[in-house]
Amino acid sequence: MTKCKLGRIIILSVVALFLAVPVFAAEKPIKIAYIQSTTGPLEQFANQSVAGFKLGMEYATNGTMKLLGRPVEVLYRDDQAQPALTKQLLIAAYKDDKVDVAIGPSSSAAAMAVLDVPKEFKKILIVEPAVTDEITGPKGNNYIFKTGRNSSQDAISNAYGIAAPGVNIVTLAQDYTFGHAFVAAFEKACKAKGATIVAKEFLPMATQDFTPAALRIIEALKDKPGKKYVFLNWAGKGSPLNKLRDMQLDKKYGIELTTSGNILPVLKSYKPFEGMITATYYYYENPKNKMNDWMVAEHKKRYNNVPPDFFTCGGFAAAMALVTAVNKAKSVDTEKLMAVMSGMHFQTPKGEMVFRKSDQQALQSMFVCKLKNVEGVDWAVPELVKELTWKDMDIPSGR
Repeated sequence: MTKCKLGRIIILSVVALFLAVPVFAAEKPIKIAYIQSTTGPLEQFANQSVAGFKLGMEYATNGTMKLLGRPVEVLYRDDQAQPALTKQLLIAAYKDDKVDVAIGPSSSAAAMAVLDVPKEFKKILIVEPAVTDEITGPKGNNYIFKTGRNSSQDAISNAYGIAAPGVNIVTLAQDYTFGHAFVAAFEKACKAKGATIVAKEFLPMATQDFTPAALRIIEALKDKPGKKYVFLNWAGKGSPLNKLRDMQLDKKYGIELTTSGNILPVLKSYKPFEGMITATYYYYENPKNKMNDWMVAEHKKRYNNVPPDFFTCGGFAAAMALVTAVNKAKSVDTEKLMAVMSGMHFQTPKGEMVFRKSDQQALQSMFVCKLKNVEGVDWAVPELVKELTWKDMDIPSGR
């Protein structure tokens, strides 16, 4: 064999070895399950959450979709807002897909149905955007971390806007975990500010005829002196807000309607309520920080100039919590993640959040607003009255 031929063989061998190295050295991906109700009654919330999580992961990883030098693989799953299916999907994610962390679900009832699963598999579940306080309550455990706001945060911020001595309120909510948890927290917050909850109405989620409930509300409030409110807490489709407005409770009985802030499609129905005081989890113009500016600009760029919404921000916040924890722990090992996440402060488009050590609920800002109709805007704009930071609210600990 000539020296020239031997040299070519050596060179080709070295090149082949060099090309093969990345294959053998390729890092195992970090796997995340993202379980949301992308079909069913909560699909608007869930699809926003997915969009926000994708943006958040892009922002947090500087566009690389890598953590600790490893590629990130996200398994998106639809639970159709069915608790039994949520549990099935979460078990499969931990057991079969071997995910490192799971995030979700959309529904409070679904979240309650899966609380024991993370503990069984010794894997973390970041709950986003399910709301009820019970998720981080006595039935919860140390494997549950919650970036989604809870009912107490909604309730206390809304009570801040309308509750005062001499004010009488009737609540109207859905007859399931989300509705009951909110009303319990709202009643406590209103009483602390001197207001009185006169009656509480709970109706099935599929209710279409609200006349019987309206008649009971009128009977409870019509003879009360001073300010009178119906506070509506309703998630998903079928909100009775405009149906109650059509009954002219204000003109006939002096009963005002009020409710929490909501997603942009719902804010379109709020235009007849200009001047109403409300409190909201997020409206894209309220937080003032670079992260929110980036999210707003990128969302508009990618979604036909539509700004990000409630649950877009929530998905983004979940991504920030996850990436912050992994970078701090320098690992996706569950015990190492839990050690850094308990008490962890992290930045989101809403501002700073902190996982409270006692129950691992994320304390966060809420925004008290006054609705205003702005020319050229299709929805009622929640103009900021006061930002209540996580330091401003005494949120009861779940455990």
